[in-house]
Amino acid sequence: MNYYSLNKSASNVNFREATIKGQAPDKGLYFPETFPVIDPSVIADMEKYSKEELAFTIMHPYVGDTIDKKTLYRIVSETVNFPFPLVQVNKNMFSLELFHGPTLAFKDVGARFMSRCLGHFSQEQDEKITVLVATSGDTGGAVANGFLGVEGVEVVILYPSGKVSPVQELQLTTCGQNITALEINGSFDDCQAMVKDAFMDADLSKKLTLTSANSINVARWLPQQLYYFFAYQQWQEKGQPPIIAVPSGNFGNICAGLLAHASGLPVQHFIAACNVNDAVPQYLRSGIYEPVIAEATISNAMDVGNPSNFIRIMELFHHDFANITSQVSGYTVSDNATRKTISEVYTAYQYTLDPHGAVAYHALAAYLAQQQQQKGIFLETAHPVKFPETVEAVTGKRIDIPEETKYLFAKEKHSIQLDASFDELKAWLMEQ
Repeated sequence: MNYYSLNKSASNVNFREATIKGQAPDKGLYFPETFPVIDPSVIADMEKYSKEELAFTIMHPYVGDTIDKKTLYRIVSETVNFPFPLVQVNKNMFSLELFHGPTLAFKDVGARFMSRCLGHFSQEQDEKITVLVATSGDTGGAVANGFLGVEGVEVVILYPSGKVSPVQELQLTTCGQNITALEINGSFDDCQAMVKDAFMDADLSKKLTLTSANSINVARWLPQQLYYFFAYQQWQEKGQPPIIAVPSGNFGNICAGLLAHASGLPVQHFIAACNVNDAVPQYLRSGIYEPVIAEATISNAMDVGNPSNFIRIMELFHHDFANITSQVSGYTVSDNATRKTISEVYTAYQYTLDPHGAVAYHALAAYLAQQQQQKGIFLETAHPVKFPETVEAVTGKRIDIPEETKYLFAKEKHSIQLDASFDELKAWLMEQ
């Protein structure tokens, strides 16, 4: 499997090169040359596969011979060694809980897979690899946990000051070792722009071997397909493929789901559920794509005004608006609607949503109201404990802190503050 740049003016590369480079020299995102076709027998007999076997089957075509089969099986086994339960919330709606990993967020899968791939590749070269990543919330903690202690890899995380939750901030600022957190006086879009500029800077390219752990990196993006296969593995009504609502920020997650569908996974329809940062839902309604300046919301991991992965969705559908809208609908959900949804679902079903899952639930419920006989899945992408002020205020119930996060509150935050300036970031990186 080779990968090409979506800007179409860089050489094609294999999985190893795409993972290490992160972004193509022409500033484009890498995209697979072909979509693997999943053997129909795998789809038909999915319940017979273990998570590890299924993950290996899905990921092997993308990795090719850049990682030997034994090592890849170990990598995927370590990536998915926690539950992904599909929980029925009401008659027609099911929650795919993706927060049972070490940092209580869906991004654990991509971060664990990528960290292990990079750790393997770093053994083949003398130069240290520097992972540069921007986070709007959960990416930072997942990347920090996934890469902590990986030899030959240094991790630098940029996050917007005051715009991540307390647990999220502790997860990315308390690791030490090979993890450094840069607290940026700006928005996530500022952080993301600084990271992109760093990859294109000639001076930094000479000094450092830079790569990204955002979903622009194929090793972070592609394994997110596994969620959707695990969901279908548990789906009881195989004759009626699910409608899937995905809380969407940078659009890597839903794009991975669409890729899984293109490879043969049965899905009836996708819903891109957004907060007020809704450039993509606006496009799906109008055919006009206009990035917006990100606004802070209670579903902060989705506060992205110009999602990087949307270009991959456009490529997947050959930039055909009618084709995209036949398979994807977009919804915009306000903070007030998000709070109301958390309250109503808890009251009616005793199920606690986090703000991101609530956005997806609200969008799915609205869609199913027009499709009375259909059933769907919404993705619960983070544990509610990460958003205690919002969730506890509307449910009136204190959220118990999971055992795996209690240790964080005894740790001290360590971050380096920078202005939202690429020049400041460059100067800091050049000194390292």
